[in-house]
Amino acid sequence: MKRFKRLRKNNIIRQMVQENRLDINELIYPLFVVDKASFKKEISSMPNVFQLGFKELLEECRECLKLGINKILLFGVLEDDKKDACGSDAYNENGLISRAIKAIKQEFKDDIYLIADLCFCEYTNHGHCGILDENGYLDNDKSLQISVKQALVMAQAGVDMIAPSSMLDGIIYTLRKALDENSYYNIPIMAYSTKFASAFYGPFREVAQSTPKQGDRKSYQMDVANSKEALLESLEDEKQGADILMVKPALAFLDVVKDISNHSKLPIAVYNVSGEYAMLKNAAKQNLIDYDRMLIEIMLSFKRAGASIIITYHAKELALILGAK
Repeated sequence: MKRFKRLRKNNIIRQMVQENRLDINELIYPLFVVDKASFKKEISSMPNVFQLGFKELLEECRECLKLGINKILLFGVLEDDKKDACGSDAYNENGLISRAIKAIKQEFKDDIYLIADLCFCEYTNHGHCGILDENGYLDNDKSLQISVKQALVMAQAGVDMIAPSSMLDGIIYTLRKALDENSYYNIPIMAYSTKFASAFYGPFREVAQSTPKQGDRKSYQMDVANSKEALLESLEDEKQGADILMVKPALAFLDVVKDISNHSKLPIAVYNVSGEYAMLKNAAKQNLIDYDRMLIEIMLSFKRAGASIIITYHAKELALILGAK
């Protein structure tokens, strides 16, 4: 009889044979900047997540560094009166995201590794991820053209990595080609390669103010029922030049993470999204769970499935938990 309990007798031996571990260096913390000098607003559905003005954005980056978090995923949150049909502020060199990137890099230089979300839903007056055609559908190829403009503005501002989240066909090839042709060879692309049209994004749309004014994103984001297509999407992005593949959301799609990790040699990221965060926070508020234990268990499930990078709103909490061990 095999006695598996031999390797579970006490904490020392359990740690010795533990297959997966969490490391603060694997965490990326999302931040949301608004076009104000000083501003801080907590999101009702996401405790401890804020819309930040420029002053508070830099303060938050400083706090992250103190905790050992040095990777930020930056989102711009534009006021409605500055939005238009093509999200032009996103590719304006004096626009919100460009100025925010410059502010962070000027203050922290290489101490902060800055990743910028590349999309248009936060910048368009219709809330979709690019230019719409006359029938109200996303025009893939016209949206690719403005995505190139946005990528080059981000590169010129000093971004370290670009993360296109629009799920446009051909986006990775198009951006890689444009970056290389403009001598930005060393800016990697983290592809939102398998991004599902998920119900888990609700709280995010409150913080990013990006809810579509009409319709939904099911015509360009992935069907939550499909796993084979998810693998094809990710492998295609790998062929087109992605440096990192991402699955979003994370928790409900661990089978997809595992499948991709079994077929690709690229690093795999997961986005532990707003709905996952809000559910855990609400369960803790009602004293239904051992919050810290469940949080660690969820994070380890991402690692077990094959992810080596975790984008999460829990990053600061995890830094404190991991630092205490």
